[in-house]
Amino acid sequence: MAGFRSLAPKTRNLVVAGGLSAFVLGVYYYTMRAVGGTDELQVAIDKFEEMKKKDAARNSNAGGS
Repeated sequence: MAGFRSLAPKTRNLVVAGGLSAFVLGVYYYTMRAVGGTDELQVAIDKFEEMKKKDAARNSNAGGS
């Protein structure tokens, strides 16, 4: 890495800052894709709400007859 040491201090700081920023953004992007890829909890909530509505409709029809 002799080439890196020959750069001016300000330039070295910019190179390091760019590398760190790229790493942090990469980790953030990967994490958001891994976590937000599937929304299993929301799917389960939607199914539960649908079952609740069907059960309420069935109970109101049975009670009204």
